[in-house]
Amino acid sequence: MSEEKPTQTSELGNNSEILEDTTNPADPSSVTSAHESVGESSSEQEQAQIRVDDSDDLAQRDEHQPQEEPKPPESWFITGANGNLGQRLIRHLLAEGASVTAVVRSGRAEESLARALNFNKQLRIEVIDYAETMLLAQAAYGAQYAVHLVGILKATKSSTYAKAHEASCTALIRALKDTSVEHITYLSILGAKPSSGNACLASKGKAERILHRSPITACTLRVPMVIGERDYASKMLAQRANLKSSVTFRASSLEQPIYAGDVVDAICAAARQSLDGGLNLAGPESLTREDLYKRAAAVLGRSTSVRSVPVFVGYAIAWLLELFSAEPPITRAMLGVLDHDDQIDVAKAQQMLGLHELTDLDTMLRKTIR
Repeated sequence: MSEEKPTQTSELGNNSEILEDTTNPADPSSVTSAHESVGESSSEQEQAQIRVDDSDDLAQRDEHQPQEEPKPPESWFITGANGNLGQRLIRHLLAEGASVTAVVRSGRAEESLARALNFNKQLRIEVIDYAETMLLAQAAYGAQYAVHLVGILKATKSSTYAKAHEASCTALIRALKDTSVEHITYLSILGAKPSSGNACLASKGKAERILHRSPITACTLRVPMVIGERDYASKMLAQRANLKSSVTFRASSLEQPIYAGDVVDAICAAARQSLDGGLNLAGPESLTREDLYKRAAAVLGRSTSVRSVPVFVGYAIAWLLELFSAEPPITRAMLGVLDHDDQIDVAKAQQMLGLHELTDLDTMLRKTIR
């Protein structure tokens, strides 16, 4: 507005100078012509002023237009949050500005998680037993997405597969049915199905079925070995890679490890896209367990040899341990999960989740193996 007026004044001034320099008083036509020029300039000024007034009116109307309010931050509700993957997911969400409610089962886990995440103000940690559905419902108040990371690989007398998997999913559904939660993402194991002969895989499959029969949209991500920084798998691989020689059950067993960061991305994508059903997800490469140990050693600039022991020997040892030990270090069900051959096509899951590229094996080993 302030720029148009001076421009018109400048043009008028120049016309006045031309009038004074070129008008011949003896020639009336020249005088008339000059006055017409001045009249045209005045008309242009008036039109410009109208345009300015119109723009002022538009600006005033825009000021009264309702402005679109910024979206509130995402709110997540995460159970089983104190594991390595749970901590990684929470860090990722907090970095994106989300608010997170994390549920753990003990005061020790609460303290450990708070310390690991630097007591972030966007994080609320609740100590709740998964059977306490009313407390779970209260903790989930206002949450948009739920992630259920509760699960065990080795069952004990006090912590059975049914309690850890099926009972926890049943409690979660009861707790969330009347809350704001729109979607549940559940992390399961590749090969899980209710009819499996393996107790752990069968229990996981039944837990999936419980979630998918609920009124809340749920997506199950079935994954194999997950490798992340400072987790159990990376520490085990580093230990194996640093040995000149090691022994394993059925070295020809197929592994298809996936990077923990890719699993976190998949969890977020499944929730935000409100995916329903189960997806099998793994890393981009399947190889034998022996080759995996050798690749890990190569990343460290070392070499290792692997000797294979028939898997039935492992089952026999596990059976004896279960028979004579209250807390056996390995069980037959646990061994069966670890011995499962993982070799799947991940293209469908990648497409549905919008994961353009999965971390290749050598890159994930370089990131995690020390």
